[in-house]
Amino acid sequence: MGVNWHDAPQWFSSSFVRAARGAGATVPDAELADAARALVDRWSADERHFHNLKHLATTLHRVDELAPETHDPDLVRLAAWYHGAVFASDTTATYGSQGGEQTLASAELARKELTALGVPAERADRVAELVDSILRHQPPANDVDAQALNDADLSMLSIEPQRYRAYSEAVRAEYAHIPQVDFVRARIRILERLLGRGPIYATPQAQAWESAARQNVEAELCRLRKEQAKLSPPAES
Repeated sequence: MGVNWHDAPQWFSSSFVRAARGAGATVPDAELADAARALVDRWSADERHFHNLKHLATTLHRVDELAPETHDPDLVRLAAWYHGAVFASDTTATYGSQGGEQTLASAELARKELTALGVPAERADRVAELVDSILRHQPPANDVDAQALNDADLSMLSIEPQRYRAYSEAVRAEYAHIPQVDFVRARIRILERLLGRGPIYATPQAQAWESAARQNVEAELCRLRKEQAKLSPPAES
């Protein structure tokens, strides 16, 4: 369900303005507030059931928690604002493995808009680079800012089991038009890849979330594998 700008918490605007100023934006505050409003509108689109304004707020709060571990927290905050600004869950995008947050398009949007707001080109490029790091959730080992952004984005995996179940249901709702058998297969592949690459979280503070996240993901995988077994036709003898 979309959120009217007037219903969105006022801190969204001030948060964006502060981060943009910290990144070097030179336009008046009113223009920065307009940019924040446009981003809130993007995150509030009706088709967003999980990747919505609530997810943006959670990611921003987590970035603030991890800020002491970053080199340039304002750039990480701006990357959080833009990391899912472009979104598509339509059938064409989904079957092209581009469903949900359109990372590359979001990175280009960040570069274009931040430059227009007066952010120096090299810093706008850095925000875009951070957004790009979300694509496969495998940030470089020597990039603490990318690690913090990725950890913040994946922080929802470590929430309480009941809330995690609601999260997984919201993700399914974003792809309600995708046949269940296809969704289950794709979701299993995503979760298996997530668990198989090593630790989910990279920053020292976020590592405290690891155990809860793995328990949640493993529980969802168990449910999905059971469902997949019911959905799959029996093998021919």
